[in-house]
Amino acid sequence: MTTTAKLPSRLHHTAYVAKDLEATRKFYEEVIGLPLVATWCEIDELFGSERVYCHLFFGLGDGSALAFFNFANPEDQALFGPPLPSSPFRHIALNVDHETQRDIEQRIAAAGYKEPQTYVLEHGYCRSVYVTDPDGMILEFTMDNPAAAVDAAQRRRTAHAELARWRAGDHTSNNGFRKAARG
Repeated sequence: MTTTAKLPSRLHHTAYVAKDLEATRKFYEEVIGLPLVATWCEIDELFGSERVYCHLFFGLGDGSALAFFNFANPEDQALFGPPLPSSPFRHIALNVDHETQRDIEQRIAAAGYKEPQTYVLEHGYCRSVYVTDPDGMILEFTMDNPAAAVDAAQRRRTAHAELARWRAGDHTSNNGFRKAARG
């Protein structure tokens, strides 16, 4: 499938509800190193009621942000901020270079995070450092394997065929990077 539609230029922000904005600020700003770039305190007519909330934005290098809401009314907080399901397959993955990944790992360790709150996975095509925030959100800091960039055009060309293969029941791994690492 080829598309000629103009793509969004970048992620503007992704938003979540936080239980404690100061714990969220401390984690994202002091441990992870993302600057708090905006705090919006708002009162809006939303979904049939007046909602009073605070909205924090933590900046990323491309101008996008991770955003977190907290509601003044406990009923609103419960309505919009149900607990996150505990699954490592629901997470935010952020691209980092080697130095940034190393620095984040060091800050995570210095802040006292240990397994299972943090762990590393070698995917082959990338190395990922995972850490869980104060609300149970899993963050992944991914450093791409430079060799994977060489394979990117081929991945794009075969993406639909690989999906069709998987859906047809052929679940054979196509991650040659992991196969090569296992030897």
